[in-house]
Amino acid sequence: MGEIKSKAERRFQLFWNTFFIVISIVALIPIIRVFSMSLSSKDAILAGRVFLYPVQATTEAYIRSFQSGSFVSSFIFSVFLMIGSTIVCVIMTVLAAYPLSKRNLKGGAVIMTLFVLTMYLDPGIIPKYLNVKDFKLIDTFWALIVPEALSAYNMIIMCTAFRGLDSSLYEAAKIDGCNEVQTLFKVALPLVYPTLATLALFYAVGRWNRLSDVLYYVNSSKLYTVQMVLKQLIESVKLTNDEGIQTQLVADNIKAASIVISMSPMVIAYPFIQKYFTKGIMLGAVKG
Repeated sequence: MGEIKSKAERRFQLFWNTFFIVISIVALIPIIRVFSMSLSSKDAILAGRVFLYPVQATTEAYIRSFQSGSFVSSFIFSVFLMIGSTIVCVIMTVLAAYPLSKRNLKGGAVIMTLFVLTMYLDPGIIPKYLNVKDFKLIDTFWALIVPEALSAYNMIIMCTAFRGLDSSLYEAAKIDGCNEVQTLFKVALPLVYPTLATLALFYAVGRWNRLSDVLYYVNSSKLYTVQMVLKQLIESVKLTNDEGIQTQLVADNIKAASIVISMSPMVIAYPFIQKYFTKGIMLGAVKG
């Protein structure tokens, strides 16, 4: 009987392993195709001959991107903006989630309800723009950080992680003479580090990919992110082709190269954070 069960388990494991391998391969096909298009020639792309490998390989799309004077500076600015924005967002999230995780906080339920309402009631871009303008943040570095400094969804995840900690830890810290700030930094944060790393990844990816706030709040090219510069580069190539100017590039070249360049920092950073990802999301979901 045990042998039959063992065979059944092996078949079950083989089935799901095969299934997820197939799904992974299918998910990789669009990424490989985009990478191939970024290295293929204009004629090959227009003829529809590019699929999983480059045809008439050329690196002109990447050369064109990196030769752009504004690209390198915008890339460096985007990296620093992503780091600064992530730090601010994580601090705001922790400072909101920790007190709201206390069940005896007066008015905590009302405040949490207000946070949740922001997830469903979006005022729209015009009120947001007017709000940013009233605070005189238009065309400033802080216009790209302050309006998105806190995600209610991420705050709820962090709050759940804090609530998942054993209350005896807080009581022990209080007996040892720790105030709330000391308890937060010495007891709570070290135990929810996986969640903290996961939310930092969420914030970093969100900031890196965001373009709308640059379009709405920024006029100076010094504050253009790499996404904005790549958008302008795609438009310039498209305009060049429309005007009949000879070029080996087509808009699809630049689009594909832009996707590869844009996702490269996240691809590099993700392996270092991935080990915290699943644990961070589940932390606090089930108490021991």
